[in-house]
Amino acid sequence: MDPIGRFTELLADPTRPFALDEATLMMAAAFNPRLDVGHCLWMLDDLAATCPEADFEVLLDHLVRVEGFRGNQNDYEDPLNSMLDAVLARRLGIPITLSVVAIEVGRRLGVPVAGIGMPGHFLIGAGDGTARYADPFHGGVVLSQADCEIVFRAVTGGHTQFHASYLQPVTERAIVIRMLNNLKAVHSKRRDADAMRIVWRLRGSIPEVEPVERELIRRAMAPFN
Repeated sequence: MDPIGRFTELLADPTRPFALDEATLMMAAAFNPRLDVGHCLWMLDDLAATCPEADFEVLLDHLVRVEGFRGNQNDYEDPLNSMLDAVLARRLGIPITLSVVAIEVGRRLGVPVAGIGMPGHFLIGAGDGTARYADPFHGGVVLSQADCEIVFRAVTGGHTQFHASYLQPVTERAIVIRMLNNLKAVHSKRRDADAMRIVWRLRGSIPEVEPVERELIRRAMAPFN
């Protein structure tokens, strides 16, 4: 299996839905070719099978209190925090990858969980229109819109105005692109040329990538062609 080839196939058509778990695992496999994707999918299946009830708040309790998923506050910029396989194995992650776990376990249970792409801090929301949100990075406590605004002001230093539109659900494509943005920032800071090459290839396979960045990707990849 060629992970980048499969990732490209999944993301090639902006109008076609795709499986978020498979796409994010293909991202991880691009960095770790020995990754057992089937086992990771089974781990998500097992998390759903052991959840006692198909309910948003029960799901949160199951993942956080029972299974021990939590935010990696000691090493937030560890690249493994952005790899779904490592998050499943270590029970550690950043807001967006912990949210992916909740979204995918919820999907298996028939519990709609929405990704909430709030600037500065990714959240999840109950997909049943009840305006319930949660922060898997900080214990999975259920939040109201007012609570989310408090979180937003904390992560932005209170210098940016909050808008209710920040709590609108985002697409699977937006989640994948945001995860790649995180990886780009982390590996750029680490000056890891090999990892950046993989990030560029993954980003370059997404049609929505801006033309200017596509040219930057082309130039960055030129030495490897």
